[in-house]
Parts: sequence; structure tokens; C-alpha cells
Amino acid sequence: MTGGGTGIGRASALALAEYGADVVLAARRPEPLAATAQEIEDSGQRVLALSADVTTAAECQRIVDATLAEFGRLDILVNCAGGAQTKSIKRWTEDEWQQVLALNLGSVWFLSRAASVPMLAQGKGAIVNISSGASLLGMPQAAPYGAAKAGVNNLTASMAAAWTPHGIRVNAIAVGAVRAASLTDDAARYGLDPDAIGLTNGSGRLGEPAEIGSAVLFFASDAASFCSGQTLYVHGGPGPAGI
Repeated sequence: MTGGGTGIGRASALALAEYGADVVLAARRPEPLAATAQEIEDSGQRVLALSADVTTAAECQRIVDATLAEFGRLDILVNCAGGAQTKSIKRWTEDEWQQVLALNLGSVWFLSRAASVPMLAQGKGAIVNISSGASLLGMPQAAPYGAAKAGVNNLTASMAAAWTPHGIRVNAIAVGAVRAASLTDDAARYGLDPDAIGLTNGSGRLGEPAEIGSAVLFFASDAASFCSGQTLYVHGGPGPAGI
């Protein structure tokens, strides 16, 4: 589980642990990582917390190697690391563009390929990629992020086509507006009420991280045994404009 210290990653890790999974958490910030790990330990499941930068192939391989050393196998990968600033297209620097692609798309590429090796050897595995509604819409304030997440959707389909015949299911969740720090911090930056953002969808509210965790649990479990190569848009339903 990358990005497992906060928000959707934390909620997804707790959901998997609740249903019996031992969990490996990987994230850059050690403090929230340790807090989530403690919650999982308190639930009775085993947990390994790794401070890691998932934008490089070497670090992603280290995560897989550490998982196999600790638990002996790797059954589920949740690629949840991601995020970006919001600003107009002209204001992005070249370095920022590369950073957004590395975090949101490169991490999925590197870690999925590393995880596929033991999964292919055991003939079974599930990969769940956290994408975004920005991948499906034209959002000029989040253009690099949306482009990277659109790449995640395509990688999901391509990896599913390659690996599903060998037992690895690969699916993605395109997440709408969810009450997580990435959204609330951005709303504060622009002087917006986060709850007002939720009014644009059919449910009339922000999603909660645990609701995305439930979708992750579905794709990770045998309940989704006949599902691969899909991007599920979890966004509270179409709003008045039909989006």
C-alpha cells in the first residue's frame, strides 16, 4: 500500500486489515505512517511500515523485496501515492511537470512491474490503482495531474491485458471529491468551502476516505474475481450538469 499514511491510503489499509490482510505501508512521511501502522497492529494484523520514495524503480523494488522477506508472499498491491498542486497551465515549471508524472504515473509503472514478478510466480494477485476524476475531465487547473492519472487508467488496461491470463487482476478507481488533506488544503488555499465542492455531485456531499477504501477492498478481494482492466468512477453520482 503506497500513500498509506493518510487519507484514502490509510482508509484502504485499515479496510484490508479489517478483513484479515497483513499490510505493508509505504510513504514518505514517517509520522502518519507510524500512526496508521499502530492502528493496524491494534486490530490484530501484522504490519510493516517503510519510509520510501516510490518515484524510483530501485525504491519500488526495495518495497517488494522487504514485503517478501517479511511475509513470504505478495497478494495485493494498492498504488495510492499521488497528488499535485493546482494552478494554471502556464505556471507549471518543467521540474514540477516531471515530479507530477513521477509520483502519479511513474510509481504505478515501477511498483506494478516489480510486484508482478512474485504474483506471476504464484499465479494470483490483485493490483488496485488509485486514479482520479481528473483523468476523465478537462480540468485546466490540474492539467499535469489529470494527464498522469489518465495514464494510470491506460496502464491499468494494458497491464490487465498482459497479466490477467496469468492470474493477476488489475483495476483502477477514479476518485471524485473526497474529504482528504489534498482537497481541503487546496480549498483553503483558494478560500473555498470544501463542502461546497461536494454539492456539485449527485449525492450533494464530499466522499469519505473509507468509502474509497470499500471500493479498494472489492477490487482486492475475490468478490471481484471476474473483473479486470476496469476503471471505476467513484464520485457520488452525476450532478445537475450530468457529469
